[in-house]
Amino acid sequence: MRYFPAPAMDGELDEAETMKITVLGSGRVGSTIARDLAAEPGFEVTAVDASAAALARLGDVPRLSTLEADLADPAAVQRAVAGADLVAGAVPGFLGFATVQAVLQAGKDIVDISFFDEDPFRLDELAKARGLTALVDCGVAPGCSNLILGRAAGLLDRVNRFACYVGGLPAVRAWPFELKAVFSPIDVIEEYTRPARFLRGGRPLTLPALSEVEPLDFAGVGTLEAFNTDGLRTLIQTLPVPDMVEKTLRYPGHADRMRMLRETGFFGREPIEAGGVRVRPLDVTARLLFSAWQLGEGEEDLTVMRVIVEGEKAGRATSYRYDLLDRYDRATGTTSMARTTGYTCTAIVRLVAAGLYTRKGISPPEFVGQEPEAYAFVLRELAERGVVFRETVTPGG
Repeated sequence: MRYFPAPAMDGELDEAETMKITVLGSGRVGSTIARDLAAEPGFEVTAVDASAAALARLGDVPRLSTLEADLADPAAVQRAVAGADLVAGAVPGFLGFATVQAVLQAGKDIVDISFFDEDPFRLDELAKARGLTALVDCGVAPGCSNLILGRAAGLLDRVNRFACYVGGLPAVRAWPFELKAVFSPIDVIEEYTRPARFLRGGRPLTLPALSEVEPLDFAGVGTLEAFNTDGLRTLIQTLPVPDMVEKTLRYPGHADRMRMLRETGFFGREPIEAGGVRVRPLDVTARLLFSAWQLGEGEEDLTVMRVIVEGEKAGRATSYRYDLLDRYDRATGTTSMARTTGYTCTAIVRLVAAGLYTRKGISPPEFVGQEPEAYAFVLRELAERGVVFRETVTPGG
């Protein structure tokens, strides 16, 4: 793979040569990734999607071409990335694992944001055997949350507790769901059905998603409810923290509505007969919710996130807190969730492209956070795009 030199850690790429970047998936987040990378003079970007309409929305962006391909077909994925120097993956979660595998089999490095259920370390041997770098879960959460814990773990002598609270919300609450999904509704539903895995007292624990609802207050937003979801992912394996939890944030009352749908079978994956036709309840529900959850013209969203890391430094209790409140970008029409997720991905793409992160095998973002200069690079890239985490350090607390 060709790397661009960045001796000053300033993120500026050498314009004397061009790196070819292929972005797989052109939904709201994928198209944001493609546009942001195409703004880099040293990149030539190809956006790939099965939807001609999605590709058409990219318009006439300089240094950005499009390719229509069925990304559910691993062979098509391999053909799509054949000429790439580096790949960014932004497909729905149910396609994510197979897509990353296909890219690695094609001999390409990848930075991926898909929220897939499979253990990414199942691909570690393949990536290492091919001498490839594969960064997974490179969104806002999982993503920035992992990055922050990786860095905080290096600053503390011992980490005792990690908690992440995060949610994407419509700026204006509207009955009945008070939610607008700015990515695949199937992936949102997955958050509500996949059992939540976390650590409590040093022991692994699994509880249903949407459980243990608690109210939390956030400046500029008000009171939100937080409930268990399966967002820790690789952190359970990679960092020795006895108490870890991730909770999703929504407007109060949302968890009850989603539990009602789940418990009455609307998220079921086994086909049932209805009107002489066998259908999966999940497919029907997702189709209906896509319309109900879709951001309308002029509707805006926001992203709220709080990460807490508690531990010990030089024998004293110390805590780090990171707060993010990001809003819809009216100037570009970019949703906040696309900004916070997509720009995390593009920051890590630039990190890899500049040769500043070269670890082979599967790397979740906490591995990036463990390298101070890489961590600083990613946070700086985000800040330049207006995605800013406020850090509060409390020694002795």
